[in-house]
Amino acid sequence: MDCTFKTENGIFNYRVGAVIINGKKVLMATNLRDNFYYSVGGRVKLGETLEDAVIREVKEETGIECEIEKMIAIHENFFKDNDSSSLVHELSAFFKIKSNEKLMNIQNGHRTTLGTAPDEYLEWVDLENTDNITIYPDFFKKIDLANTDEIKHFITK
Repeated sequence: MDCTFKTENGIFNYRVGAVIINGKKVLMATNLRDNFYYSVGGRVKLGETLEDAVIREVKEETGIECEIEKMIAIHENFFKDNDSSSLVHELSAFFKIKSNEKLMNIQNGHRTTLGTAPDEYLEWVDLENTDNITIYPDFFKKIDLANTDEIKHFITK
């Protein structure tokens, strides 16, 4: 069971994100319905560690086993749900994933294996050319993901 629940005041999500870097590019997910990119990852399951969750999510979305290098960010995100207009309070942990040949060889347009969005696919996003695209969370545009010496904390309202 995913660690997401509804309350009378909104929705709470507990999720993980994978930061998979190839040079100046990061592997992101997108789909044909939405006009934005988002991190590879998803919801933590009840009783699952953050580390186990991100490894599972990478496997589900890429079909490839991975190893974690380190946790790099905690993100507190508050936004309105597009479908219900409910307040969503989302807490996410982001992990830098160790490079491996299989992950680095993922091609743009690679369909996710268990994506929840219709026609979800992966794409390498050039972090030096993000002016005309939307990325969630937006801290992907603001920090050098390849050189993170400490865990960053971000709040988005």
